[in-house]
Amino acid sequence: MSVLPAIEAPAGARLARLMRGRQTLRGPFETTWRRLEGRFGAGAMEAWAEGALALVEANAGAGCLLAFWQASTGLCGRLDVESLAEAGRQAAAICREAGAKPAAAALDAFARIDTRLADAGERAVWWRSLVKLAMAAPEGVEPLALRATDVLVAGHVAAFEAFVDAGLKAAGRDRARRLAFFALDDALARAMLERIGAGPGFDALEGELKMVLAALWGAAPPFQPPLLQPLPPGARDAPRRVNIAGPVIRMPAVFPGVDEAGARRLYLAAAIHAGAHLAFGNPRFPIARFKPVQMALATLVEDARIEYLAMGRYPGLRRLWAPYHVATPEDGPTTAALLARVARGLFDPSYRDPDELVGKAQRLFREAQERIGDPAISLDIGTRLANDVGQRRLRFDARGHVVEPAYRDDGLGLWDFSDIDPEMTDEVELAVDAARIERREAEDGKADEPPASEPTRRARPSPPASEGRVIATYPEWDAAAGIERADWTSVRAIVPVWGDPRALQRALDRAAPLRARIARLVRAAKVGRALRLKRQAEGHDLDLDAAIETAIARKAGEVTDMRVFRSTVLNQRDLAVLVLVDVSQSTRERLADGATVLDIEKLAVAMLAGKLDQLGDDFALLAFASAGRGDVRVTTVKDFAEPYGGEALSRLAGLESGLSTRLGAALRHAGAAIARVRSFRKLVLVLSDGEPSDIDVASGDLVVDARRAVMALRAAGIDTFGVMLDPAGVGSGARIFGKANAMPVRRAEDLPMRLSELYFRLARR
Repeated sequence: MSVLPAIEAPAGARLARLMRGRQTLRGPFETTWRRLEGRFGAGAMEAWAEGALALVEANAGAGCLLAFWQASTGLCGRLDVESLAEAGRQAAAICREAGAKPAAAALDAFARIDTRLADAGERAVWWRSLVKLAMAAPEGVEPLALRATDVLVAGHVAAFEAFVDAGLKAAGRDRARRLAFFALDDALARAMLERIGAGPGFDALEGELKMVLAALWGAAPPFQPPLLQPLPPGARDAPRRVNIAGPVIRMPAVFPGVDEAGARRLYLAAAIHAGAHLAFGNPRFPIARFKPVQMALATLVEDARIEYLAMGRYPGLRRLWAPYHVATPEDGPTTAALLARVARGLFDPSYRDPDELVGKAQRLFREAQERIGDPAISLDIGTRLANDVGQRRLRFDARGHVVEPAYRDDGLGLWDFSDIDPEMTDEVELAVDAARIERREAEDGKADEPPASEPTRRARPSPPASEGRVIATYPEWDAAAGIERADWTSVRAIVPVWGDPRALQRALDRAAPLRARIARLVRAAKVGRALRLKRQAEGHDLDLDAAIETAIARKAGEVTDMRVFRSTVLNQRDLAVLVLVDVSQSTRERLADGATVLDIEKLAVAMLAGKLDQLGDDFALLAFASAGRGDVRVTTVKDFAEPYGGEALSRLAGLESGLSTRLGAALRHAGAAIARVRSFRKLVLVLSDGEPSDIDVASGDLVVDARRAVMALRAAGIDTFGVMLDPAGVGSGARIFGKANAMPVRRAEDLPMRLSELYFRLARR
């Protein structure tokens, strides 16, 4: 039975006529029409037909129309007809920009994730984000739509839009990087993914945790920021555990799936537990011939031992840790569940469990309490319990084992792997590998594997050089709260990569005419400290002390000294300058001649540095980029204390583009560096090609923060100026540095001359 002749409304009738001649579409169309008409009524179908016609007019093709039919029938029980029509119109907009296949993928994704969108406003954000992506990076729509359930978390649609914006900013015009980002194959994408729907991460709570541990244990042990790459999307909810390496506590960057209140409590419970290990003796048990199940049980008993001691000193800790001990016999017959019940029994002596292993663990632990201060009891009790597990032929999954409860560390810090028995290597590595849920990635994007000739040694932290170490923290302005948050950003020192300076030297040679013009500026530059000379024979005003002494001498009848004037001269250069270079992802953009913006920045800095060295001015060169407030990366190309020469030129040549532009934090660090230099005049010159931006905050807020950083430096007597590549003339340079202190540059090729012009103009002030 056909419904096509009965359709009278204009859009519906037109759609029916078009479908009548499409053999593959006619049947599904009729079925869809009958289903929707029965749901919404004949009068409402005109709106839906208009949405379908939008796809037809965009030449979406049969596949996309079928996806629209299927999404409409699947969602008609939850959405009104106008929402379905809007889905068709938005998919048509995607089709016009990216093609039919991405549009069909977007419709399929919409049908899967609609339950996570609370209302029409959130649905509008979803479609707006995909249309924006289709316009800027059409190749990214389909891979993102296929992974929509990984990225879109209920109640966090704004984070989905921020994810799209961050990907477009981070990848710039690099098509391969954009594709990797939206396919979730990029490390930055996975790092952002972990934070969607999660509570505050370690970087937000580090300061609080340090204060708590210092109050409890007398000193805050050093935290090591989580430097390992995040998990792939399919494992985003994998359990995270703290790791203790010697005296260092390594905390997970984030606990996925834990809300704000839960995350704060979990970080606090985990940090205090780790601190208790260090406070009550963190033994290094020799691994010898211990099997993974022995390691797991000895670790479990040691956790109970240090918590017993900690609660003896601070009884309130029981209220902090107790909510995490929820294991029961109903959790299943696995060995992992049984170990969690043993952990509960050791923590809570009143807990009763039907399995005799739990009762035996409680009895052995109770009998050993007279020597509770000796870590050896953990190894003894753990070994005896492991023998029972072995005799019962219980299977222990070494690779899949995760320490429970969630606040406890992975236990690897208790073991000394230097004396591992060769026959046990494979088994022990299984246990270690189970705890290493986060994998570092090499430069080729593949997970690093441990050397085949030696076991993994997690107890020796060695952060990747590319991510550096934290050398300073600085405040940042929180626009939403209207306050400046102390120690909000962390600056990491990145080890410079040595590049080949020959290409840079060739570029300098080709720019000989430009260098000649800069040389003329050098000859005209005069800057120094104004020295006041007293007791001069002539000058611009009187030296009052000398004049009084002369008057007294005259009254006394003595011979008078008529040198009673003061004068001022510039008799030495006394200037320090720090050049701060933006090397964010946008500097990778290529110009017409094939050079990148970063290549032009390097040339500009090299030209200026050569002349500064010739003049003898004290100067430093820093490069910066960022990947969130906890990861502002600074590379020292040349420090104030070192001469400018081949090494500095090699470091300058080795700079590479990447990440974002958190300018305020970089400015504060530059100010701290130049403040230590003894000089009459201090200048910070910023060379940047774009707006301040980062993955975790709005660009407008970073502009305000950078402006506040400039004002703070100015109040400290440090002049700050910006040379900003701004082809359209609408950038934020004037808002950040002030109109008189910002020099917009319309063409990247003009950067070398304009940077030098600015410096020598300032040097003559």
